[in-house]
Amino acid sequence: MMILESLRRQPAHGYALVQHIQQRSNNLLQVEEGSLYPALQRLLKSKLVKAEWGVSATNRRVRTYQLTSAGLRHLEKEISSFEQMFEGISLVLNPGNSNATS
Repeated sequence: MMILESLRRQPAHGYALVQHIQQRSNNLLQVEEGSLYPALQRLLKSKLVKAEWGVSATNRRVRTYQLTSAGLRHLEKEISSFEQMFEGISLVLNPGNSNATS
């Protein structure tokens, strides 16, 4: 979900994705390359992202990933599902703050 959300902003290569997620999370989330690249491969296989080879600003050969329309639809579903789960967890952890009507 974080990779797809990062790619919604703009296409990026792996290292840029790691940096974006770390910066946006105030360094609370550390994405390891050992988990990033297998996740990107799964997203490619599922056609949620596409990739092209190119050259980075530092003149290195990089694979740049871009969100597909199927990836955007998947991301929106995942965010909705996550928000519902988060709401449920919040209700369990903070029962006194429930907005439910009886």
